[in-house]
Amino acid sequence: MFRLILLITLFGALASSAGAQLRPPEGSEFQLFVENDMLARSDRYYTNGIKFGGGAPFDILQLPATELLRQLAPESSSAIHLGLFLGQNLYTPKSIKVKEPQPFDRPWASWLYLGGVAQRARDNRLDTVEIDLGLVGPSALGKEVHAGWHKLIGATQPMGWHNQIPNEPAFMVSWLAKRKHMLGSEQGVDLELIPHGGASLGTVMTLARAGGILRLGQHLTGFGPDTIEPGGALLQNMRRDIEPGRAHGVEWYVFAGLDHRLIARNIFLDGTVFRDSPSVRSRAHVYDVTAGVSLRIDAVRMSITRVRRSEEFFSSAGGGGWQIFDSFNLGIEF
Repeated sequence: MFRLILLITLFGALASSAGAQLRPPEGSEFQLFVENDMLARSDRYYTNGIKFGGGAPFDILQLPATELLRQLAPESSSAIHLGLFLGQNLYTPKSIKVKEPQPFDRPWASWLYLGGVAQRARDNRLDTVEIDLGLVGPSALGKEVHAGWHKLIGATQPMGWHNQIPNEPAFMVSWLAKRKHMLGSEQGVDLELIPHGGASLGTVMTLARAGGILRLGQHLTGFGPDTIEPGGALLQNMRRDIEPGRAHGVEWYVFAGLDHRLIARNIFLDGTVFRDSPSVRSRAHVYDVTAGVSLRIDAVRMSITRVRRSEEFFSSAGGGGWQIFDSFNLGIEF
């Protein structure tokens, strides 16, 4: 995974310095997110997430997202930016070496989805709506991706994917609002607080969330690090639109944050909606403690985040305990 991240970063730097004749149309964007627990020396629970896409002026899922955004963030003349993403999440029990069902541990599960995004910034506030449509179950290709990656790196082969939750179409509609506050500035180094709040509704997850990050750095733009969760990415040169005087050169910052979620339903723990499914009892309160670093050089930006997630489930045999994983983001603006 570390080599993959390095190759992707090098590719991004090369793409940024390529001649104009090789560039996509101005105003387009590419974003890649990879979340994995390998650097934390584990392979369990939320074991991998990948999501890629970016600013895209297509009316696939963005049209309903745009209409919902106008209801949630009305009375604004600011432009609405659109995005399109493809993603996949993988979830496993604590031990991937066991072939038999593990009814007292987290179910095997995967989620493959297409997400349409609409986003608007006004003053120091950012509102984002994302609509995700996809599949859970074997059709989400979790077994193929997990086994293929482990074969490539010579790791232990996962043995229990035949026990995963069954095929089912799934959806999620999410809204996330962020607002930034300048707390202080000294010798070109700024300190900002960026609280957030939002909600998701659907067969995948239904939840409410709140939290924020504190960041310290130079030439700060945007609303903190871009993240893989619905609504977490800043789209389509939004940074240049809302802060044109500060959108060039080198930007860096370190950050720490907290995100608390009140969860009514999680398909990866509670099981599928319309079919019998492996499941465990999910916890209603889950939170992430995060810390990381972000760097932007002109139009290329990268961030690395360490995430410590609280226990998500329990059974008659005990709970799942904390989980630690890392999140990597690469963004290229054209």
